[in-house]
Order: sequence, then C-alpha cells, then structure tokens
Amino acid sequence: MKKFGKMFAAAALATACMAISIPGYAAYSLSEEVKAPTPALKQASEIGVRVYNNAAMQNLPNKDAMVVMSFGTTMKETRDKTINPTIAAIQKALPGVKVVTAYTSHIIIDRVKANEGIEIPTPEKALEQLKAEGYTRVALATLDVIPGMEYNYKTAIYNIYRDQFKKMTIGTPLLYWQGQEEQPDDVKDFAEAMSTQFPKLAKTDAVLVMAHGTPHPANAYYSVVQDRFNNLGKGHVHIYSVEGWPSLEDVIPKLKAEKVKNVTLMPMMMVAGDHANNDMAGDEEDSHKSILQKEGFKVTPYIHGLGENAAVQKMFVNHALESWDALTGTAKAQSTGMKH
Repeated sequence: MKKFGKMFAAAALATACMAISIPGYAAYSLSEEVKAPTPALKQASEIGVRVYNNAAMQNLPNKDAMVVMSFGTTMKETRDKTINPTIAAIQKALPGVKVVTAYTSHIIIDRVKANEGIEIPTPEKALEQLKAEGYTRVALATLDVIPGMEYNYKTAIYNIYRDQFKKMTIGTPLLYWQGQEEQPDDVKDFAEAMSTQFPKLAKTDAVLVMAHGTPHPANAYYSVVQDRFNNLGKGHVHIYSVEGWPSLEDVIPKLKAEKVKNVTLMPMMMVAGDHANNDMAGDEEDSHKSILQKEGFKVTPYIHGLGENAAVQKMFVNHALESWDALTGTAKAQSTGMKH
C-alpha cells in the first residue's frame, strides 16, 4: 500500500483548500493529462477508503469518533457472539476513542428496542448525536461482507453527512480488493480465514457455503470467492446464495458429479440469524438441509456467523482501522499485528 499512501498524501495536499472528496488508499488515480478534473470526475475515481476534508471547517479543533455500521440482528445469542465482540475488538484497538454501534435495519432496531429495551441508533441518528456532542471528525466502518446494496446505504450516509463535519472517512467491506493494482487480495485472505472452520474433507465430503445473494452487481463477488476456494485445494467447497446466484439448485448437480455423500452447511454471513437457522438448517420441507436430505445427502449444519471466526473478525477490525488511519493519519492498524 506504500505507493498509494504517497498518492493519498499528494492528493490531500493538492486539495487542502477545496471542499471536495478525495480518494484515500485508492487503486486508481486520474491521468496527469487531466489538468482540470471536475468534481464529478474526481468523485467517480474514488476507490477504497474514502476521505472528505471540509475546507469550511478546518479551523475547528479535532474531536474524533468512529461509527461502526451493521445490518444488525434480532437474535441476541448470535449478536453477542458476532457483532458485539467484533466492535469490542475495534474499541480495544482504539483505546479512549468513542466507538458507536449503529444498525441500518430499522425493523431490527425497533424489535430489539421492543424485546430487549436496547436502543441502537441508525447511522443517521448516530452522526446527528456526535455532531450535537461536538465531534468534528468521524471515521465510518462497516461490517458488510460485499460492497452491495447495504454498503451503498452506508456510502450514501457518508455522502449526505460529510459536509456536516470537518473530516469524514468510510472504510471498505470485508470483500473489496481482489489483488489488482498492487492492492491486497481480500477475497483470498477471506477464503483462507473462513477455511479455518472447515472440517477435514474426504473425497465424498463437501462444504456448502451459504451467502445471502443480492440483485446488486456485487453478487459477482461470489464467483471470485468460489475461485479462491478452489485454489485452496481443501476439497469440495461450493458457494451458493439464498437470494441470488448461484442457488442451491445450481450446486446440487455438481455435488452429484463429484460423488459427494456428506455435506456440511455453513453461512457466509456476519451473524447466524434467520437465514442460517431457518432457510439453511431448519426442519421445514423447503429448508436447504431438507432439500439436500431428499437428494440423498447426509447433512451437518454449522450454525456460526463469520463474526465468531477469529481470523475473519481480524479482517473486519483491520478494515475498520484503515478508515481510522485515514481520518487521523496514524498507523494504529499496524499495531494489531495484522497484515492487509
């Protein structure tokens, strides 16, 4: 990332007096032949950790905070094993820093408040409260897996609220870089991290990794994940999705062609919530477990969210710290001992 750290510093210097967003830790820079890029062109070139400096507020003192954004879950047990420990790990890496948890699902927020009496803010409310408390610089972090529709919501928050602060940054989801332009390969790192929870596979065994799926073009990340799983050489590992492509029906013929008899099901989601407990491992006729059993496979569900995997959790923490580093110019992410 050294090359792009230098590019970021140069960009920051060139735009110090302009209230525009500048790319942080980007993998792309405009050609030097573009002498007077428009704000739209500059915004289009933003890739990676995004950084915004508000020239109108540069005289304000620095008062920094972080907001960690998650879709959330109503299931307390999995929340306490996944989301909460991940945010606690981020807080541990940033001692003395105000770290706020925000959920993007308004339905989950309402249900958690009604059932548990816990009030978790939306990102909008979290930022409004931080502004009221006098915070001037905010780093946003996400617990999303892919840069899909949910991540679009979070970048919209960044775009809408950044003018209200002296400086704002937003980090990337778990899967972002794919090894291009001298960047790390998040997908390869993730495949290796998730594989730490795979059972040892015999020739007749397979792991089916259940993703969420999305109509967003980011659904294509699942094909890249499959490629990285294939490169691991750990046996028959297939990814499928609940609401996208590939579906379970797309994968079953592959299992039969591979003469698989035993299948382990596990979610590729931050939490083991409704999709994992019901769609994947439920006893209903249309659950993935039941469908596979009808096809003659012996099925073992592994009902644990990604937040329970220590190696994956470190990736989430590191992505959050990249946003913090871009906000403050520090190197706290390096202190975790994690390479990215």
